[in-house]
Amino acid sequence: MRSVRAKLKSHKEFDMSRIGGLLFLSSFALTVSFARSWSGVLVDAGCYQTEERNINANDTTFDVDHDRDWEIRQCLPTAKTKEFVLVDRSGQSVKLDAEGNARAGAMLPKTGKKSRVYVIIRGEFEKNYVKVESIAINP
Repeated sequence: MRSVRAKLKSHKEFDMSRIGGLLFLSSFALTVSFARSWSGVLVDAGCYQTEERNINANDTTFDVDHDRDWEIRQCLPTAKTKEFVLVDRSGQSVKLDAEGNARAGAMLPKTGKKSRVYVIIRGEFEKNYVKVESIAINP
């Protein structure tokens, strides 16, 4: 039969490990739910995704020969663009949610015709898109 002291010690260890696990999970949940910022250039989502898929299946030097700047120039948004992607300096891209697309579309007439639109987006990443809280032109 175990002593009372041994039972209390094991009970405290169990409670501490449980508390530690809960603290870890709650801190992880808080960091996931905080808004982030992205900066880069807005492009037409349909065009950009088509250009990204337009590769030779046998090309082993894709990353070396890939001209992302050309893709961005080809896919600059127009007043008719309805869906947008933000491409950052490293070439990573994120889709915008419906509200973000509407906000980005409303900004376009102010920036001129077919020019690069550099923006800062603040929001939360959900599944495969950014739920936009704010979007502003980045001069």
